Amino acid sequence: MRLLPILLLVLATPLLAQDNPLPSARPVPRVQVLPKPHSISSFQLEGKELTASHFDAADMRPFWYPIMTSKGVSLTRMGHPHDPLTHSHHNSVWIAHSDVNGIDFWGDHAKVQGRIVPQRVDRYDDADESAVMQMTNHWVRVSDNAVQLIETRRSEVRPIDGAKSWLMLIDVEFAAPKGQTSTFNPSFFGLVAVRVAKTIGVHDGGGRILNSEGQVNEEQVFRKPARWCDYSGHITNDADGFAGITLMNHPGNPQNPTAFHVRNDGWMDACLTPEKAIEVTDSQKLRVRYGLWVHDGVATQEQSEAQWKAFAELPPADLAAKK
Repeated sequence: MRLLPILLLVLATPLLAQDNPLPSARPVPRVQVLPKPHSISSFQLEGKELTASHFDAADMRPFWYPIMTSKGVSLTRMGHPHDPLTHSHHNSVWIAHSDVNGIDFWGDHAKVQGRIVPQRVDRYDDADESAVMQMTNHWVRVSDNAVQLIETRRSEVRPIDGAKSWLMLIDVEFAAPKGQTSTFNPSFFGLVAVRVAKTIGVHDGGGRILNSEGQVNEEQVFRKPARWCDYSGHITNDADGFAGITLMNHPGNPQNPTAFHVRNDGWMDACLTPEKAIEVTDSQKLRVRYGLWVHDGVATQEQSEAQWKAFAELPPADLAAKK
């Protein structure tokens, strides 16, 4: 009977003597971007998805979906809730423009149709503070696959208060093919847009639009210049079941402060060229930056303004393909 305790002690001794079986193992990054099947990359905070980049070459353009907070429900949706056919391009969070060299990259059923075609993923980076994905896309005319723009796109997810509050930084650089000039013509459609969940929309859910000038809902906000625009509303039936997204335009972007194209039916867009065209060549590139502050609760003007100021002060992102 005395042999049993001694035997157990002997068997346990190696485990007690070696608390860490792999002393050289590195900690798991708190924020990761994980490649998944079918051209999806998932941005995760401690194993839980905040958003994902979808970049299947068969789609009309890349997009990000879902957009999650601590509520466990996406703050964005795929398509217009009442017009899914002609608004099939309203894919959660996306980048597009309705008139580049006379080609429509915004809609899906244009007379002169464009597509944004992913070419490759250039880098993934994971860390405790943020995760980064960078890719190269070609903006092509569908009729002959002629390249109009070469786009470098960097997206970064930075948690602020866990899943309750986080930032997505979108850095984009455009160049024309060598020897060509490409023109972003005046348009209120493009460059970064958000289709919010049906329950957040003003019409469908009784949500609220607020911009940096204190203007509220489409009647006051529509196509007005601003630093940022927030769309908040109900996302669950819990007493605290509110959440929203503040779309932020960087002060270094052209034509700042820019117009925001925002509707009570549940979408908003930070306009790149509301009034003046922008030309791009292989040497005269266009660099822009946008931010999305994703948050629990209905954001106050002071809260969104504070997030915009912090966003505006961030140093420029490195768009090198590899470290």
